[in-house]
Amino acid sequence: MSYLKRGGGSLDYLPYRLAESRLLFRGPKPDLKGRFVAFLGGTETYGKFIPEPFPDLIARETGCASVNFGVLNAGVDVFLSTPAVLQVAQRSRKTVIQLPGAQNLSNRYYRVHPRRNDRFIGASNVMKMVFKEVDFTEFHFTRHMLGVLAARAPDRFKILKDELQQAWVARMKMLVNIIGGEIILLWMADHSPDDRQFHHDVGHDPVFVKRDMLEILRPLVSDIVEVVASEVALSKREEGMVCGEMERVAARRMLGPAVHEETATRLVKYLA
Repeated sequence: MSYLKRGGGSLDYLPYRLAESRLLFRGPKPDLKGRFVAFLGGTETYGKFIPEPFPDLIARETGCASVNFGVLNAGVDVFLSTPAVLQVAQRSRKTVIQLPGAQNLSNRYYRVHPRRNDRFIGASNVMKMVFKEVDFTEFHFTRHMLGVLAARAPDRFKILKDELQQAWVARMKMLVNIIGGEIILLWMADHSPDDRQFHHDVGHDPVFVKRDMLEILRPLVSDIVEVVASEVALSKREEGMVCGEMERVAARRMLGPAVHEETATRLVKYLA
């Protein structure tokens, strides 16, 4: 597998809709009649700014079609609320689920947008009671809100974080049980699930997900593949990305093509 040179301009993601879904997936629209591997995940699976995200690299390497159901900033909820995706995944040869963060799902404390899971819709009465001093109308995104709450009330924030982690485990169990068949969970990040310094960090994905949460899911799936980006790959973060100058700041925060190469290399042996 070879690295791509850094480019300018913007990518054409060839967006399409699946059946009745209102979600836009990265194209070209796949042929679902033959054998294929379904990939569910967030921004990395979608491959924002990435000419060839890891599902494409794997398809080229294995010769088996890859169906990319990556959704930008996806939480678990977006897939559970999209029957068309679940039905296709149920027919796949194997399904790879990139592990999402725990911040972008509805729970007892707040609601997120059903399709754009990073969007904060509103706080529950329980949330307003726990954080009485906070005006929740100032928030539009979950990550911003959680960062502010963690800084203002770290003792009470633990209650919210525990709720998110419990909801994440329950929702992930539901997702893998609905899809069934051979499922591979993918940890794709710049740190290990064992790294404690990231267990409370809202700035690094997958937010709040740690080892014991993965182990709860292990008996329900075929494999859990952990890809922790190497220092070399992280140092090449922007190399090969295609984006406009106004998007460059956002691109710097993402995992670049070199990490997609490492991810594809690790996953190939599970999907060949």
